[in-house]
Amino acid sequence: MTESTENSVEKAVIGITGMHCAACAATVEKALKKVEGVSSVVVNLALEKAYVGFDPAQTVQNDLKTAVEKSGYGTVDVDTESESGEKEEADKEEQKMRAARKRMFYAWCFTVPIALWMLPEMILGEALPSRLIFDLGMVVLAAPVLLWLGLPTLRSAVKSVSHGSSNMDVLITLGVSASYATGLAKLMGSPIASYAGVSAMIMSFHLTGRYVETKAKGKASQAIRKLLELGTKTARILIVGVEQEIPIEALQLDNIMVVRPGEKIPTDGEVVEGESYIDESMATGESTPTRKREGDEVIGATLNQHGLLKVRATKVGKDTFLAQIIKMVEECQGSKVPVQEFADKVTAYFVPAVLGIAALTFIFWIVFGSWAQSFMPWINPELGVVTRAIFATVAVLVIACPCALGLAVPTALMVGSGVGAENGILIREGAAIQNLKDVHTIVFDKTGTITKGEPEITDIMPAEGRMADDILKLAASVEAGSEHPLGQAIVKEAVENGLELIPVKDFQAVAGKGVRGRLNGKIVTIGSRNLLEDAGNSEWAQKELSRLENEAKTAVLVTEDGETAGIVAVADTLKEDSIQAIRELEKMGLETAMITGDNKRTAEAVARAVGISRVLAEVLPDGKVDAIKKLQAEVGTVAMVGDGINDAPALVQADVGIAIGTGTDIAIEASDVTLVSGQLSAVVSAIKLSRATFRKIRQNLYWAFGYNVLAIPLAVLGLLHPVIAEIAMASSSVSVVTNANRLRKVIIR
Repeated sequence: MTESTENSVEKAVIGITGMHCAACAATVEKALKKVEGVSSVVVNLALEKAYVGFDPAQTVQNDLKTAVEKSGYGTVDVDTESESGEKEEADKEEQKMRAARKRMFYAWCFTVPIALWMLPEMILGEALPSRLIFDLGMVVLAAPVLLWLGLPTLRSAVKSVSHGSSNMDVLITLGVSASYATGLAKLMGSPIASYAGVSAMIMSFHLTGRYVETKAKGKASQAIRKLLELGTKTARILIVGVEQEIPIEALQLDNIMVVRPGEKIPTDGEVVEGESYIDESMATGESTPTRKREGDEVIGATLNQHGLLKVRATKVGKDTFLAQIIKMVEECQGSKVPVQEFADKVTAYFVPAVLGIAALTFIFWIVFGSWAQSFMPWINPELGVVTRAIFATVAVLVIACPCALGLAVPTALMVGSGVGAENGILIREGAAIQNLKDVHTIVFDKTGTITKGEPEITDIMPAEGRMADDILKLAASVEAGSEHPLGQAIVKEAVENGLELIPVKDFQAVAGKGVRGRLNGKIVTIGSRNLLEDAGNSEWAQKELSRLENEAKTAVLVTEDGETAGIVAVADTLKEDSIQAIRELEKMGLETAMITGDNKRTAEAVARAVGISRVLAEVLPDGKVDAIKKLQAEVGTVAMVGDGINDAPALVQADVGIAIGTGTDIAIEASDVTLVSGQLSAVVSAIKLSRATFRKIRQNLYWAFGYNVLAIPLAVLGLLHPVIAEIAMASSSVSVVTNANRLRKVIIR
């Protein structure tokens, strides 16, 4: 799958086959980075995919596939943008799971008899019916486990070595080969213990771990598949007044869809007839149905609960809301958390280091084994020098687990992003998860973020000798050319009062200050004190402006040819959950701030009402970026929450940009996190999700690193039986993936 982006960069998603551990992923990543024109590479072990950014003028996707294949791994085409493509992915996962289960089952069919046959020797110290038959039986029964069922592991190891790299399969292969070789050597008369049966046990536990891991990884990667399943397969549309059912792929813009109670809305659209309540929980995470009437927008895949609706399709295919959710989840899963860079560096040297430790372990026991026995009471004195060396070396090889290191971060990221999508929190970059949990201050835009963004006229105060309707008419006539919410509120009030607006000429908007235009030959200006300093300096104007601003109202002056005509006050009501959300954020130890173009007095009044700690007032749109920069220099990590076009640069500047999903597309594109519901309580949920996800990442990394740091020395000292070592190794990978899946039970609301 290839996607074009800006600056002549394309993004390709390549399916990778044959990867089994972090060392595999590191090898593929290194190979892709060497391709000319490649600007970014992320290889996700859990998803078995490579996400590559490249310059199409310098390379093509086939070059990327060739690089992967030359590094010793296979490639497959990926299509996650359609239900059929995702179904293929699901089928492939199911096939892998069945194959892994089959190998595990047959391996134990040979290994269980081996284990039962070994019991008399372990308990009685006697091989039955004789030593020769016992040793021969171990070699014969172990052969199918290694050479048939374990063949994919052996092939992977050989391929890895032949391409100048090493992975976990190399460690397993060396361990089981050395163990099996002791059985052959024993049959040929060598005075060492036979570990042929142990080699079968190691491989069987390894195959069991692979199966459980494959199954757990399938659960971790189901987020996108679940999202695709939300969509409908068909749509019922009106063609010349007659209903006709068509495949969803055939749906076109402006088709009129008929949606009955209990049916899903096929695609994003606008209600043109009817009224109903829509369950939008799949998009917003909110369980309360939303009332929809003529003119309201509806989201595809949401559920119509009551009335019959006729909906005009406004978005289809890749442009739909559901498609954008899937895209953002994929982008997050195809990104890296900064902490993963450290794990990747360790992984690059992990397998070679383990091979070195194994070699030194063998040498140590050969050279110093007899001497070490005097102060290592756990060593069986009946074992010979070579046997002890093989015992410890095999344990070192099979206990090391680069797989757990490779799965620690991406599995948690996959599950976390999926949980977020299910709750209306869309995370674009994995880095946002790490940054969000470190945020010191969250800055909120006022209009449309803290407030509903639907201001209403509260006061019209004419100057002496003027009438209120005249002031409203002047203001509305000029504001008719403005798209600002305040201006729209003034126009709406005038229209509702039946006032006839005057055509405006020479309209001009002054960013963050106001508007002006010519009405009947006179210059009429509507704006803040900053725009109208002279008019605002009158004693009457100063007094009334101060009073209105103390009441948390936005007051603007209306002047005609430079003379004060009156004052219009507008108030924007707070969102229902703003106060509770701010309170919870403060309890979580976060500082809250509000940034607005309003004057300081009005801004502080709103901040007091909602409980915000810090106020950044009288900040013009082009000054928001500088305000964020100054705050970052003062407090450190800053998150910005906004919804408007003028918020986009500040969202990019902030360490984490959070866009309100009900806002503009530009703000959403500029953000790291999108909150679909538009409620500030979703900010609290996003912080909780970030902290929970990163906690799982940290736990996984601690376990993966700690396991290896503690287990390898124990193996070197001969304290671990190779079979126990393999059980521990398989368990470590499974535990990392299982721990990540526990994120699904975290309560973030």
